[in-house]
Amino acid sequence: MLDKVKTREELKQIIRKAQSEGKKVVTTNGCFDVLHVGHLRYLQSAKQLGDILIVAINSDDSVRAIKGDKRPLVPENERAELLAGLKCVDYIMIFSELTPIEFLIELQPNVHVKGGDYTTDRVIERETVESIGAELRLLPGAEGKSTTNLIEIILERYGQANKK
Repeated sequence: MLDKVKTREELKQIIRKAQSEGKKVVTTNGCFDVLHVGHLRYLQSAKQLGDILIVAINSDDSVRAIKGDKRPLVPENERAELLAGLKCVDYIMIFSELTPIEFLIELQPNVHVKGGDYTTDRVIERETVESIGAELRLLPGAEGKSTTNLIEIILERYGQANKK
């Protein structure tokens, strides 16, 4: 399964070959810290938009910069391994930038997907996606299914137990 984890250079070659064969390449990105059913449903929907689904995950350092010092809870290599175990995910890459703009310019997918917690005007990479001729798709999320919600539930249920 770890053979699904690729470098940017490896993915560029895979994508060019796939696109030359008429295949549609879909990318998405995120932290994917504490994998949950919302992630699974989102990724399954993203896969339906093309032939190859590439999931770019934030490195540990970029997650900390985005989410704060207490995150990620799961290290990048373990997050990549968990995603590699999903049938709907074809390839994974770890990226260190704070936005997906750089890898999108390099990889040039046909479709780039974001979750339902975004609106088109809040997608930082929207102009980049349009400039490379790709389609931006927003997929609805699974209501109430998020890593933040899971953390809140754990704290609510177990946080007080530690004080007794």
